[in-house]
Amino acid sequence: MERDELAGWLRLTLTPGIGDITARKLLAAFGLPPQVFAQPEAALQQVVSQAQAAALRQTPSGLSSMVDETWDWLQAVEPSGVTRRLLTLADLTYPASLLDMVDPPLMLYVIGAPQFDLTALDRALAIVGSRNPTPQGTLNARYFGRALGEADITVVSGLALGVDGAAHEGALDAAEGTGRFATIAVVGTGLDRVYPARHRDLAHRITAQGLIVSEFPLGTPPLNQNFPKRNRIIAGLTRGTLVVEAALRSGSLITARLAVEQGKEVFAIPGSIHSPQSRGGHLLIRQGAKLVESVQDILEELRFDGAEISSTSSTFPAAAGAAGRIDDEDGEDEPSSGLLHDLGFDPVSLDALCARTGYSAAELQGRLLELELDGHVARLPGGLFQRVAVG
Repeated sequence: MERDELAGWLRLTLTPGIGDITARKLLAAFGLPPQVFAQPEAALQQVVSQAQAAALRQTPSGLSSMVDETWDWLQAVEPSGVTRRLLTLADLTYPASLLDMVDPPLMLYVIGAPQFDLTALDRALAIVGSRNPTPQGTLNARYFGRALGEADITVVSGLALGVDGAAHEGALDAAEGTGRFATIAVVGTGLDRVYPARHRDLAHRITAQGLIVSEFPLGTPPLNQNFPKRNRIIAGLTRGTLVVEAALRSGSLITARLAVEQGKEVFAIPGSIHSPQSRGGHLLIRQGAKLVESVQDILEELRFDGAEISSTSSTFPAAAGAAGRIDDEDGEDEPSSGLLHDLGFDPVSLDALCARTGYSAAELQGRLLELELDGHVARLPGGLFQRVAVG
């Protein structure tokens, strides 16, 4: 992209009152941005309102500095061959799947593995969910990310805390040492910053074996209204969306709705009827989303060509003590084996466990600590405990 071309696209995106849909109308009527801005106001008013036509005739405030900043960002050299790109609606490498949306982004800022072409993205699935998942939800997200990656399917998510981060990590785990493309993070900020900051290391891993994508100009902070907007891109880049855990009021449900509107499949993992983080997924299932227990359920529904998964990933790892027992190497029961059965799979308080098992609080504390250290039990806020499935 030449500097003058960059300036034209940035001017179109920065013009007050001109959104993606209006900009697309202008491009369809007049051609590329230079042709749009060459039109007299009377011609522009055949497509947009008088106020919009007047705004298009003015140079937006801050355009010059934005062009300088973006141009410098594009020219910067990244380590390990990571590249920076800016794709426009007129670019041949713009992802075709987004063009079917009502409001495809005018530009996509992209940073990451240079060998990957977004136009070839025909094997991708979104994994979304709560920013505050249960321990089991985190394990589920990482497992599905890894198993999909092993089936050579790209995992797309939003780099948020919780389910998003775990899904990215699982996909990266599957691709480690293979040189294979792993995952795409679609973010709601400019690509000159990482949000949340604690995912900085994860973002570096993604750029080495995946892509980070944004439609927002450099310098854009983490504004609340931008995250629901970026969700349409997550849905648009993929064949379907898997919701791991979600409350009833959740951005994940927005992504699922957008996927349905785009004619994509929606999948949901069921959870405890007592967990608020399960209610969004249960609502989706009642509305027609496919209930998912294993990656095979997704592969069968979407019929990805040549998708294969290893035998170790074909089903979710059995819960610790699936039959209420943990056997040691000599085939004898561990001291806490029966406690796993008594825990069940829903969060439970120490007092409730005392009543359920007949053990004293002190004895239960010791046995729960043993199971927690072995990774079979998670300690939740509010003094609750929950049994988890482990790989």
